[in-house]
Amino acid sequence: MEIIGESGTFAIVFLIVAVIFISRTVKIVPQQSVWVIERLGRYRCNLTAGLAFIIPFVDRVAYRHSMKEIPMEIPSQVCITKDNTQLQVDGILYFQVTDPYNASYGTSNYVLAITQLAQTTLRSVIGKLELDRTFEERDFINQSVVSAIDESALTWGVKVLRYEIKDLTPPQIILQAMQAQITAERNKRAVIATSEGRKQEQINIAEGQRASEIAKSEGEKQSTINRAEGEAQAVMTIAKATATALEQVAIAIQQPGGEQAVQLKVAEKAVEAYSQLASRNNTMIVPNSVSEISGLIATAMALIKTPDKQSPLKTDKAQRLPQSESENHPSVPGF
Repeated sequence: MEIIGESGTFAIVFLIVAVIFISRTVKIVPQQSVWVIERLGRYRCNLTAGLAFIIPFVDRVAYRHSMKEIPMEIPSQVCITKDNTQLQVDGILYFQVTDPYNASYGTSNYVLAITQLAQTTLRSVIGKLELDRTFEERDFINQSVVSAIDESALTWGVKVLRYEIKDLTPPQIILQAMQAQITAERNKRAVIATSEGRKQEQINIAEGQRASEIAKSEGEKQSTINRAEGEAQAVMTIAKATATALEQVAIAIQQPGGEQAVQLKVAEKAVEAYSQLASRNNTMIVPNSVSEISGLIATAMALIKTPDKQSPLKTDKAQRLPQSESENHPSVPGF
């Protein structure tokens, strides 16, 4: 029983030693990770992702580094701008371990070193800018911080990828002044917009009135032209109708009995003219004798018989009525 007990204890101790030996010998490195191995306190190698073996109690895992991109929040700090305005600034820094050896032995704590360097660089960059530019030049600030940190971080085996400012908070009194400035600027834009609207309205009204007057004048012009053309056309039509009627009368006169018909028509016109004088005026004008009416008819017939080429108006004065005869025959309307 004692032999069995001693052998069992020995087996248990051996099993424990074997487990410890195996655990110190066999290493499984996760993906995107690198382990730094030291042998007897001195750097030996890097273990990448997968299964690896080391000598127990001789080799040891000194550092474990993640090769992933690491976001790190930079603590908030007070920065003073070029125009002596205080700003409360905080941000996020993104970096990645690229050289496990330098990350292990280049600095005792690369995270703290990067954090402090980011803060000092940020204060330096903002100190070169005025307050208004700090809000406009965020990209410039971020790029400046990344460039300054990345140059120093190379010796630490770290690559700084980017830096993003989260908040830029000026003092409350500055915020109130900025708000008042923004309000004044918006009021100014509103006034300008209103005046521009009124100006455009007046321009539109003037252009509308101008177009209306032009259209009205064009309409009146066209109306006058059309009326004149209509009157001219009417005169031409009347003249043509008169000419045609005169031609028909001349032809009719040449026919047998034409002269008697003309004499009868002239006599009718004369009698009608005398009747109209009697109805329109209080004074009645009558010829001295009936023979004067026949004289008028004879004169009219003489004018009708005169050829076109020898107008009675162009003939010799001898063809006119005697002075005494013209005085005895007053003018009669229609002749």
